[in-house]
Amino acid sequence: MSAGVDGQTGTRPAAAVGTERLAGLARGARRDVVAAVAGAVVAVWVVAAVVGWRVLTPRDPALQAPSDRFARPGPEHWLGADQFGRDVLARVLAGARPVLVVAPLATVLAVIVGTVIGLSAAGLGGWYDGLVMRVLDAVTVFPSIIAATLFAALVGRSRLVLILVIAATFVPIVARSVRAATLVECAKPYVEAARLRGEPTWSLLVRELLPNVRGTVLVEATSRLGDAVFAAATLSFLGLGEPPGSPEWGATVSENRVWLTVAPWTLLAPALAIASLVIAVALLADAVRRRIDA
Repeated sequence: MSAGVDGQTGTRPAAAVGTERLAGLARGARRDVVAAVAGAVVAVWVVAAVVGWRVLTPRDPALQAPSDRFARPGPEHWLGADQFGRDVLARVLAGARPVLVVAPLATVLAVIVGTVIGLSAAGLGGWYDGLVMRVLDAVTVFPSIIAATLFAALVGRSRLVLILVIAATFVPIVARSVRAATLVECAKPYVEAARLRGEPTWSLLVRELLPNVRGTVLVEATSRLGDAVFAAATLSFLGLGEPPGSPEWGATVSENRVWLTVAPWTLLAPALAIASLVIAVALLADAVRRRIDA
């Protein structure tokens, strides 16, 4: 018999159970702290995007001051200045808005389209399900960078191009997840009961299945948001988003990468902004997933 089990009752000692409970509470408290910090980081960038640099800093991110070229971080420029003497802090704050416009809109579009596709494919089944999966496979194989380049060549660089390309990249991922969750629900008795009483297909999908896969949809939304932030920055870095000179984080990293050894702060500030937002959103997505699974 195990040493951790009482010989007469076959139960575990109260001390061991209490220790495990305390350890579980400690892990939960640490996770709550991490989620709170991540939420605070996201809130900071949201405020920067909504309020704007004009309220948060007196300096214009587009104002050039040749006398301040590559000024080091200090009282005049808290995060230094770039090759044109532009304030790095002002540019980082101004760059939050393009990212937090493109990424959420692309995420919402991807989740809506992906949910409709995944829900309908699993709910209808048959040839339609097979056709949808083959199309999703084809879209997944096609590299998003090539798609973005083609879009940019056809219609020019714009935020709309970024939103459409990023959304198209994530639609297959969302659709597959929603389809898998819907297939699990389709095997449950309440779905068979709804079909037996002659409930229309649209009603079955919207009223019966969709409410029961909303957890999966929410997890996908939070997970894809962090991916969309990184994707937007990456495409802007490649010159497929905002025009040259834009304070958008990816474009700023691309513009200042040649000055890494001369003025590293011009590159590190936007790069850390991207990393902080992506990691914070990923931690929040993990917290949402744990809460739903609990």
